[in-house]
Amino acid sequence: MHRQDFLQKNAETPLCEHYLAAGSVCSLTTNCEDLLQAARDTFLPVESRPDSVDFSLRFWVNGAGADSPQQGWPKPYVRGVDHLIFAGFDANSSLLADLRTRRVIGRFSAAMARDARHWRTVIFPMLLSIMAGSAGLIELHASCVAKNDGGLILAGPSRSGKSTLAMAFTVAGFRLLSDDRTFCSLERGKLQAWGLPRPLKLRPEAASWFDGFRDREPTDIQNGERVFHFEARETETPKCVPQLLVFLEKHEGTEFCMMPMAAGEARSHIEAELLAETPETIRKQTEVVEQVLLLPRYRLRYGGRPQEIAREIAASFLNAAGHPSLNGDKWRAS
Repeated sequence: MHRQDFLQKNAETPLCEHYLAAGSVCSLTTNCEDLLQAARDTFLPVESRPDSVDFSLRFWVNGAGADSPQQGWPKPYVRGVDHLIFAGFDANSSLLADLRTRRVIGRFSAAMARDARHWRTVIFPMLLSIMAGSAGLIELHASCVAKNDGGLILAGPSRSGKSTLAMAFTVAGFRLLSDDRTFCSLERGKLQAWGLPRPLKLRPEAASWFDGFRDREPTDIQNGERVFHFEARETETPKCVPQLLVFLEKHEGTEFCMMPMAAGEARSHIEAELLAETPETIRKQTEVVEQVLLLPRYRLRYGGRPQEIAREIAASFLNAAGHPSLNGDKWRAS
């Protein structure tokens, strides 16, 4: 009986490169140059071969298959059992991650391999979310903006305005480090925040605040939703030293108020977003969480024009070096 190699265990993946992904070193072996280019556009290439890696990827691309769908790719399907995580992207593309060995294998169609934007905005960010804990990172459901070396983390649930406020901070002279996902790690005991060079996503109602998007219809599709994408021109390493942690809370009206947040409350918000991990991984993540909780922590209850909020916060809370300049326990403006 002829046995098909369904998992492509014997497939050749002769191409190999190494990258710095949110401060972690990863290797990618594949048979497809398109995937290497997508990885170069998402992570920082490592020129010399490292002595060790934090996680490894092996992706085989099937040269046959249909073209990309005209209405965009379906929403990914993710399931996990113990240390194994499966992610399906369409009928011909999926991967399996082993969190114990920090190895990922996958099989993809040629059409999906050619879609560099889908890799940048969906597959690689999702993959990094899956592997973050095993690599000693924590992932915050947050956007991050930076000025000089200092950064401001904007955390909050979906539709709390993270992307909108991050966009407003770019108008105020900050650089966009990340949208919606921020990874934190310790580098020689010092806290670092990392982003991915993916486009910032604006929903139509949020885009109306900015002249470049007003009176336009969104043409990009992400996870089945029509959105605008803003491509930041990032010329620096996508990391910063975080100086301020702000949890967003939207409300109706134009007034906004920043109040200190207790460490216990901030911890609850952070840990609620972390994936279930092994005891060793939890120990590593706890060290990073403790450093994050040492940051000045505030709750921002806000409404109104995001550009004005970003400008006031930048002027009142950050000095020219990008470090917090906090005066008083509460700040309110209207």
